[in-house]
Amino acid sequence: MAPRLSPRNARRYLFLCTLCLSCTLLCYNLILRGGHPNMHSQGYQHLGCPPLLGGKKLLQKVLLCPHSGAATEPPEMTGSPPKPTEHQAHPTGNSTAAPRYGHKRLPQAIIVGVKKGGTRAVLEFIRVHPEVRAMGTEPHFFDRNYERGLDWYRNLMPRSLDHQITVEKTPSYFVTREAPRRISHMSPRVKLIVVVRNPVTRAISDYTQTLSKKPDIPSFSELAFLNRTSGEVDTSWNAIRIGLYALHLQPWLSHFPISQMHFVSGERLITDPSGEMARVQDFLGLKRLVTEKHFYFNKTKGFPCLKKPGGGGAPRCLGKSKGRAHVQITTEDIEQLREFYRPHNIKFYETVGQDFHWE
Repeated sequence: MAPRLSPRNARRYLFLCTLCLSCTLLCYNLILRGGHPNMHSQGYQHLGCPPLLGGKKLLQKVLLCPHSGAATEPPEMTGSPPKPTEHQAHPTGNSTAAPRYGHKRLPQAIIVGVKKGGTRAVLEFIRVHPEVRAMGTEPHFFDRNYERGLDWYRNLMPRSLDHQITVEKTPSYFVTREAPRRISHMSPRVKLIVVVRNPVTRAISDYTQTLSKKPDIPSFSELAFLNRTSGEVDTSWNAIRIGLYALHLQPWLSHFPISQMHFVSGERLITDPSGEMARVQDFLGLKRLVTEKHFYFNKTKGFPCLKKPGGGGAPRCLGKSKGRAHVQITTEDIEQLREFYRPHNIKFYETVGQDFHWE
């Protein structure tokens, strides 16, 4: 059995071990910094560290030195991220975050609308791009949770590297009166994506989704028309009101130039997903990496699905709520709604400089 050390010898032994460990850490730091083994304490101070001391004090100082080689966790990982300024879309630099982890940033692009237009498809398609980091759920920050503050909002975002952009989508922003001002206050340079669809088809899709959750609601005709005989449309019904795109667009143009907004055709997103996504990538300043090789048209759902370019694995389609068969609406109701939306559509075409051919 090994002889038992006296208390005095034990303290000496502990002191020597501590000193050896301190010297090892110091040498490791000097090697990483390109330092020289015989560097004096003054040179070490030049690196921003305290002068060389002995024993336990040296160990404590080296571990706390911001330039040491000790494996301490970066502040980004252990504490709350710094609060962003109101007019800064993302920090210009983050020296505290390890590059392999990235850091959370306010979004540089937001899919702001519209409901049942194809926003989920655009989000899922664009997040395939290696330079895009997207939040999967809808944060509803600028319409329901604004009082929680920008720090709360940013902490919801996925971590991204400096060459990546962060994207979120909440379709209700487009019809929220306060959203344009609030988003502009966050960042006047943020890019906005609006996915639009024939407002008649969109309204029917909206009603179909509501009916699946509330089977006892009135018929589509009862909700859509104030007077069925005269064909007077009830614009207070949200399913109808959302389709007044030109009306909802005006507050956005008070805070953002039209060049900062990109309008995606919900119809072309189905018939030509690669073409629509090419334009989205151009708008975001990304290389066209999401191409026709990524899409497969699912005849059952009537909607394109994602697949790996190499052909490996099964195609990944959107959820069961996407591609749902619409409720049957009478031809007369559809024609009356088309007539109602026609002047609104024309005004929208003129404003955005794009004809969506909904007539």
